Amino acid sequence: MVNTNSVTLIPASKKNFEKTFSRLTQFEGKGFLSQVEETVLAIGGSGKRVTIHDVAAAAGVSISTASKALNDTGRMGDETRLRVKRVSSEIGFRPNALARGLLSKRSFTIGLLTNDTYGRFTLPVMAGVSEALVDHGVSVFLCAIEDDPALGQIHVEAMLDKQVDGIIATGKRIDRGLPVDLSKLPVPVVYAFTDGPSDSVSFRSDDGQGAQVAVEWLSRLGRKRIVHLTGPQDFFSVRERADAFSAATGGIEPVLYGVWSESWGHEAVARIWDTSGEKPDGLFCGNDQIARGAVDALRERGISVPEEVSVVGFDNWEIVAAQTRPPLTTVDMGLRELGRQAGLTVLALAEGRPVDPGVRKLPCRLVVRQSCGGKPSEE
Repeated sequence: MVNTNSVTLIPASKKNFEKTFSRLTQFEGKGFLSQVEETVLAIGGSGKRVTIHDVAAAAGVSISTASKALNDTGRMGDETRLRVKRVSSEIGFRPNALARGLLSKRSFTIGLLTNDTYGRFTLPVMAGVSEALVDHGVSVFLCAIEDDPALGQIHVEAMLDKQVDGIIATGKRIDRGLPVDLSKLPVPVVYAFTDGPSDSVSFRSDDGQGAQVAVEWLSRLGRKRIVHLTGPQDFFSVRERADAFSAATGGIEPVLYGVWSESWGHEAVARIWDTSGEKPDGLFCGNDQIARGAVDALRERGISVPEEVSVVGFDNWEIVAAQTRPPLTTVDMGLRELGRQAGLTVLALAEGRPVDPGVRKLPCRLVVRQSCGGKPSEE
């Protein structure tokens, strides 16, 4: 309920939120924004908090002008708007999210939904989302749904109950969607590192470009015989990287498919070195775990890395890459930037700005450490 003569303001649900907003709009007119801001600023605080009155007085403008300047509305000179914002920052004015929500019918929260319960891909994506939205006063909360459709539906309904402005869906692989239908929700949905509908906005890493970068680096180091050790062939990313590898090597170098594990990297090295014929001087691996297993296997055989064989991984999973001996050169998929772009896009959609549907592929980059030679990157 709302009482403009006191400091009670408790919208407890979507229905109550809309009812509260409807009642508040009855007070529209000069001073309405400052009434709401001051009312909400007083909630939950102990001691005096800086109010819109303080900002207006310090900036030498009316309360109405101060409110418009801080909310980027109304007509005024740029110098006045900038002065109000500067003063508000200097004296510690902090607009309350609930007040902003009441005025804009937004909650300034974004939901992040994932089935990557281990967090291998989701955590860097979430870091990028948070980084993009923090300056816009938007909070992010994460819901992990594993691969359970019922749990997914529960979390989606909870997000809608919390009045999220939008949802970012992310997962473990780009060719599989989450086990819950997000196509007909009343809020915008952006997909990042997971499969989305054809008419959605999706972000993913450019796996083919990442593979090309890795092979070009090995070739530049003088490696002539490069083998690609990778994961299961039913992964779209595996096929895309393998195709790029074959294109970069003229289609004459072998690709060995296996599983995403150190043991497969170890097994693949044994399979190559236990057969007759010329041995590779470069290994391009489909992920960092495979690469680490390969490096360990080469060391056990007395083969020096990178002097005799250069090894490059994929993912830049730092807990693996940095602890490999020697530390692993690897392709970074740019998941943090992917999350940042997804965050800015869902914000644009929540604000009603037009965004064209389609898949956006973001470039990968090579992080050079000591497993292949060459000058290390500045990470």
